Amino acid sequence: QVQLVESGGGLVQAGGSLRPSCAASGFGFSTYAIGWFRQSPGKEREIVAAITWSGGKKYYAKSVKGRFTISRDNTKNTVYLQKNNLKPEDTAVYYCAASYGRLSMSAREYAYWGQGTQVTVSS
Repeated sequence: QVQLVESGGGLVQAGGSLRPSCAASGFGFSTYAIGWFRQSPGKEREIVAAITWSGGKKYYAKSVKGRFTISRDNTKNTVYLQKNNLKPEDTAVYYCAASYGRLSMSAREYAYWGQGTQVTVSS
């Protein structure tokens, strides 16, 4: 059974940090690119960051570049998203997703999705 389970969301004040993780099981994790997406009420789901299967290439949305860092540990089937200097506009449900093969910025390319974890940043 394919599973992606996010954890590590929560409530934080502006300027604070969080480090959500995404634990995968049931598929060949080390051959999949992983992306983090977010969605807030009334807005479309958008990509935040993505990482290739090897971790050698990463992508960041302009809105988070310099503040968020994506990383992965293939020995633990886990991807992390270190979030620093959080802003109220970062408030959203964050999802991790898996794309076979190449890194993609399109949600359509991601076959497997987690259930999401809420991140709320207070001003």
